[in-house]
Amino acid sequence: MSRHDEDGALFVYGTLLDAAHRRSLLGREVAAAPALLGGYERLRGRYFYVVRRPGAEVAGLVLSGLGERDLAVLDHYEAVPRLYTREKLEVADAGGAMLRCWVYLPTAKLLALRT
Repeated sequence: MSRHDEDGALFVYGTLLDAAHRRSLLGREVAAAPALLGGYERLRGRYFYVVRRPGAEVAGLVLSGLGERDLAVLDHYEAVPRLYTREKLEVADAGGAMLRCWVYLPTAKLLALRT
């Protein structure tokens, strides 16, 4: 498997899966491709979030070509650093290649809201 790191890539697994919603936030279309986040499961309380769970995987999309402005808009939308943090993790693309990209992970405050 090949592996590469892309600063302008973001794995999404919740409301940002919706292309129209992304377009309304960013003001433009962005490239999106299927991907899997291994070792995590997707849950939902008030918001979608992922937590570590060996053997689990989360299906989502990798958005690519995001600039600093795009990430700032999405950080604001995701309430970073109050509800989420943005961290680099590895995801597998549709061909199985590993890509290191940004992922929004829940903070303790978000986990407290899960009920």
